[in-house]
Amino acid sequence: MNENYNFAFLDEGSKREIRRATLKAVAIPGYQVPFGSRELPIGRGWGTGGIQLTLSLLGPKDVLKVIDQGSDESVNAVNIKSFVGLCADIETTTDTREATLIQTRHRIPEIPLTNKQILVLQVPIPEPLRIVEAREEVTKKMHAEQDYAPVWLNLYESLIKYQKVTLGSEYPCMVEGRYMMNPSPIPRFDNPKLHNAECLYLFGAGREKKIYAIPPYTDVVSLAFEDVPFEPENFEGKSCRLCQSTGTYLDEMMASQTGEKLYQCSDTSYCKEVQNG
Repeated sequence: MNENYNFAFLDEGSKREIRRATLKAVAIPGYQVPFGSRELPIGRGWGTGGIQLTLSLLGPKDVLKVIDQGSDESVNAVNIKSFVGLCADIETTTDTREATLIQTRHRIPEIPLTNKQILVLQVPIPEPLRIVEAREEVTKKMHAEQDYAPVWLNLYESLIKYQKVTLGSEYPCMVEGRYMMNPSPIPRFDNPKLHNAECLYLFGAGREKKIYAIPPYTDVVSLAFEDVPFEPENFEGKSCRLCQSTGTYLDEMMASQTGEKLYQCSDTSYCKEVQNG
């Protein structure tokens, strides 16, 4: 830990402001709470909203895990852990069960989280209505009036054109039957994990200056028509080449020698745990 930095880098006033916004987000599930996004010594594309949430919530006794698309060893994950290590003398881990606070980009761990854990997601675009309306003042009014018809129309047009909903990630969902929410760029496969989960989910968007949350045991339903149910990605008949797991989210890759399609667990921690028995 570098003594020239305040604990967890941000000054205490900034942490208090972000925590207040977080408490409001927890009190109103799915609602996007504005906050004063701070400058960090990293590019905005690195998920500064999620990092600010993590830095504001970290305590000396916390155990931090950082993953990027399921991997503990990606450039994003390794460098965020390195940055936190410079300004906070806390323990880090790759074990999902050991972590008290997990920061993630594009995935939710395969191992179910408990009510003693917080999952912080990095969000590039928090507004689920952005695909149908570019103006912020209009989307705010649409949320207030629960006017979500344009999003339903967008899904319907996809069904008519492709005979299926083609959204692979950022699949919109309704939180407690009130607010439509963007679950961040997680795959559709992870959407069901948001429903009635034991852990607290926090979402931070640094560039858009928004924080929102899904508290434990919250009703989260992915958008679907009565006669066309929501369907996550299907990996039936496929298994991980390393641990032979089925029923997990698999990354597709190509064998360099034969050109054969191979599959591997996106969640590296889960994969190693299965391999180790």
